[in-house]
This record gives sequence, C-alpha cells and structure tokens, in this order.
Amino acid sequence: MAEKIYRVNMTTLTATGEDVPEKWKGLGGRGLTSTIVAQEVKPTCHPLGKYNKLIFAPGMLTGTAAPNSGRLSAGAKSPLTGTIKESNAGGTSAQLFARLGIQALIIEGLPQKDTFYRLHVDNNGVTIQEDTELVGKGNYEVIETLTKKYGDKIGIIVIGPAGEMRMAAANISVKDPDGTIRSHGRGGLGAVMGSKKIKVITIDDSDGPGVKVADQEKFRAAVKVFTKGVVGNAVSGESLKLYGTDVLMNVLHEAGGLPTKNFRYGQFDGHEKISGETLRETIVSRKGNPSHICHKGCVIRCSQVYNDKNGNYVTSGFEYETIWGFGAHSNIDDLDTIAEADHIMDDIGVDSIDTGVAMGVAMEAGIIPFGDCAGVLRLLKEIGAGTPLGRILGSGAAGVGRMYGVTRVPVVKGQALSAYDPRSVKGMGITYATSTMGSDHTAGYCIPINILKVGGFVDPLKKEGQIELSRRLQIGTALLDSLGLCLFVGFAALDNQDVFQATIDMINAKYGISMTPDEGRALGRKVLITEHEFNIAAGFTNKHDRLPEFFEEPLPPHNAVWDFTDEEIDSFWNFE
Repeated sequence: MAEKIYRVNMTTLTATGEDVPEKWKGLGGRGLTSTIVAQEVKPTCHPLGKYNKLIFAPGMLTGTAAPNSGRLSAGAKSPLTGTIKESNAGGTSAQLFARLGIQALIIEGLPQKDTFYRLHVDNNGVTIQEDTELVGKGNYEVIETLTKKYGDKIGIIVIGPAGEMRMAAANISVKDPDGTIRSHGRGGLGAVMGSKKIKVITIDDSDGPGVKVADQEKFRAAVKVFTKGVVGNAVSGESLKLYGTDVLMNVLHEAGGLPTKNFRYGQFDGHEKISGETLRETIVSRKGNPSHICHKGCVIRCSQVYNDKNGNYVTSGFEYETIWGFGAHSNIDDLDTIAEADHIMDDIGVDSIDTGVAMGVAMEAGIIPFGDCAGVLRLLKEIGAGTPLGRILGSGAAGVGRMYGVTRVPVVKGQALSAYDPRSVKGMGITYATSTMGSDHTAGYCIPINILKVGGFVDPLKKEGQIELSRRLQIGTALLDSLGLCLFVGFAALDNQDVFQATIDMINAKYGISMTPDEGRALGRKVLITEHEFNIAAGFTNKHDRLPEFFEEPLPPHNAVWDFTDEEIDSFWNFE
C-alpha cells in the first residue's frame, strides 16, 4: 500500500486521502511539515485564521526498528512568534501514523459552527465528529476517558483548556506508552489546533499496512551499529539514563551559565536541591521510576516518573528546562513545587519553558515575589481557569512583558530563551538569535561541544567558532527532526562518526536509495533555507535575529557579555 496524505477540511467537515505528491516523496517529520507550510500557508496570514494549516508528520524512520525514532512533528505558522514552526514529541502517535501508511495529516480551514470536534484516524481514513463530552476537560482526564473507552493501544493527540482558549503558549499533548503526557511544547501550536476547533485526535492502527523496509538485512546491520554507538556513549547511554536531562543543573551552575532570577546571575545557590542527582534520589526513595521511555524503542530512557511524598504519581518526563524555569530562573529550590507545576501545565496544556520564563517575568513585574512557591501554583491555576491574568500569563513571556511594561524579557521573535545563558554559553546565544522558530535551544543544541566536550570543544566564553558550531548543529538537527530521531542521539553522532554513517545507512536500507552523508546534510540545509524564506516572506528580517539588549550586562561569575556584532550574527546564513 502506497503512503497517503490525508487532508481534513474543517470548513466543509470533510476528509480526503491522496497519494503523496512527487515533490514530497522522500520527506518526513520536520522536512515535510515545513515544506507543506512553506508551499501551502500564506506567510502573512493570521496564525489563528482560515489560511493557516496544522500538519502532523511521522519521521522518515518512524515505525521501523531504528532506536529512538518515534518522534512526531507538528507544523504550522506560530501564533507565538509569527514565524514558521515545527515542534516534535514522543509518545505513541507517530508510530501509529507510520504503521497506517500516513505520511502526513493536514488540517485546514475553520469550522462554521461554534463547537469542538474529534478526529479519528484508522485504516479506513479520517472521520470527524462533534465532541461534547471532552470539551473543557484537562489532558489527563481526556486520556483516561478515551483509554477506558478504546483500550490502551489507541493513540491520542489532545489540547487542554489553554488550547481551547487559543492561548499563545498552548501546546499539543500526546499520550505515551504508559498513558502519561508528552508535548509538542513550543510555538503555541495548541492554539492553532484550538482555532480549528479540534479537541482531540484518536489513532487506531489496527489492520494497517505497516512500515516497509526495502533491505531488511542492511537495515538490521545499520541498526546494530547505531544502537551500539548510542548505548555506548557516556551521555546518551549513561548520564541521561541515570539522572535524566536534569543532569545538566549542576553542570551549568559550575560553568556559570545557569540563568538565575530572570537571567541576572549565572549560578544558583539552590542548585543542589533541584539537581539531577537529588531528583534521582527523591524518585527512588518514593518508589517512582528514574529511567522511563517516552516512546517504544527508546534506548536512552532519559524520562522518569516522579511521585509525591506519599508515593502518588505527580509527573513524568520531568525535564531540566522545566525544573530550571520554575527553579533557578524563578528563585525556587523546591522539587515538589516544581513537579506540581509540571503536572498542572501538562493537564491544562501549556509549554513549560515559555510558561516558566513567563513566571520569572511576572515576578519581575511584581505580580508575585521571586521564590513564591504557592504563588506560582496559584497563577498556573489561573491560566487553566482562563481568568484575565491567566490569559496574559498563557500568552507567554513576551505577552506578560508587554502587558506589564517590563523591559527585562528574555525572548527572541516572541519566544522565551531556555536554561542556558547566552553570555556564558555563546554557541547557544547564536542558536537563540538565528533559529527560524524564535529562541529554541533544541534547534542547534551547542551544549555537547560548548560544555560537555562531546565531539570536540569550542570555548563557551569566547566568540571564536560559535557561529560555525551553531550552523553545523542546526543543519544536523533539521536532519534528525526529519528522520523522527530523538535529539539526544546527536551526542553519539557527534562523538562517533560510525553512528552518523549508520543513520545514513538506515535511510538507504529503508528506502532502497544511496544517499551520501553530504546529501543528508544537504537535506538539513534545505529545511533551514525553506523555513528562513518563509519567515522573510512573513515580514521578518535580519534585525529580528537579535538578543534583548539587557544581555549586554555582565553576567556573574565570569562577567561575560553578549558581544557579537550584527554583521557576525548575519553571517550565520552564509551557507555556501
């Protein structure tokens, strides 16, 4: 069975299937979502209007035996930034799409009736039905209700109340194998789904055609090399499994690049209390799970299940950036408060990074004081309730800054910076400035080489080599996102050339082609250029590739400053 594209027109409430156009063959994940957005979405359109489209696409390797290949890309024009946007998440839905032979699901138009709908995807196509039962419900209740009704193997993609209210920081949540939540976090794509009045998408892959691999023997051989490299790497095979992504808390503190109290300092006195080491001890003592998967086939296991003091579930996938945003950034050193904040955000459906940074900006504005644990939880509940203040907070850090006249607002193109100060980790600063999707650390994650010395070393406190580093990593990440591979396999690929070659070998074996490593990198470059051209057509210029001016202030303890010239930043786009 040939792969299909399904289009859902919410204006006419119809769904149609079509063969994959020649121009989209050989694309997947981010490469496909960004290509469709660039070709079919009016760049100047309102992100919540009738001309925007929401696209879901599994990666090129998703559904195969390739480890860590279960990422699902979602793409649209972002209501948070106004730029093109791709966000990817784990969970089960990507693999179900792939096994159904669905290369992309494109949702377009706006419904004429003021009601929400549920889409159901199975081997017969896509059906649309009104939803009256689940509207207004939190993500946990929706997943529990649908799992009881249809069984635990069903895929679920859902928006919470924040998405229904079209808040700019709203995310899209995806059920994982254990029935907990993974998120398409950044860029406000939950608001796009909410604008199209879709509360939930369910996916059943029963009787699906499965995923075809052209050369099984070569594929198995490449998977073996790839897996050995990922599992054998000190970061992807050991540290992340032991401590999760929060292993970076103490590391960034020592490097002087841990943004503290709304990016005033590079170190946090309470770092030990919210570190990965403390996190693991707490999880183990409370009978949680310190090494968990977000999708089947994960060999890194950087997720975890965090319980409260009574052993009751609180949250899963407790990430470094979330712990930082509600921790060091907000001057809070209590893991239980941060975990409860994460639970609330998962349930109401907001991005934990932009919301965490918004909390710091709210503290800057005097809405609550820095370090106010109870205040943070109260404000998060206001977002879920949709109060006037809650709607402001749900618009993200930039929106809070505008409404309260705050100048110290750490955003680029309207999207919040995350847990790495660009003055002391300069490679990350280039990524923040130049990413096609607003400030996004995952777009070109320089930490392996700037901080961990994996795959080389570029001094994070010096300008030399940072632009080239960020460019190389942004190209590589665009390729990984197109394949449906987890970002963290990049640690092994940077450190071991055999892993990158095995990645190319898996593509070739699956599709029966003969792509070279240079052609793989060329695909990554093409994705970036496509996204950049969309943004230019949407009205963005090189002047938007800039960090806020307060980053000219010296950052203790190194007293580092952001010192790149405009010309140096602009040279990022010299791809030839």
